[in-house]
Amino acid sequence: MSDNKINTGAIFKNINKMAKNHPDYSGVVNANGKEMDIALWLRESKSGIKYFSVMLTEPFGKDYSSVINEQDPAPLTPQKGDLPF
Repeated sequence: MSDNKINTGAIFKNINKMAKNHPDYSGVVNANGKEMDIALWLRESKSGIKYFSVMLTEPFGKDYSSVINEQDPAPLTPQKGDLPF
C-alpha cells in the first residue's frame, strides 16, 4: 500500500495525455484504507459550468495472490518439453 493516510491521496496533471479519452489528471488515493487509482477529466456543462468527472479503479497490475483460496486449482507450471510459446 502507498504511504497515503486514510482518505487522502495525490492527483497530478497528466502530461502524457495522447487521446481525448485519457484523463486530464490522475493519481492514487486511499479510500477508507484501500488504495485506489483515481482519474479526473475536466468537463464543461451545457450551461458553461466547469466540473471534474471522476473515476476510481483498482490499481493496475494488482497482486491478487492474497484473494486466492485453497479451492482454486494450483497454478500451471511449465513441464519438460513444453513449447516456449
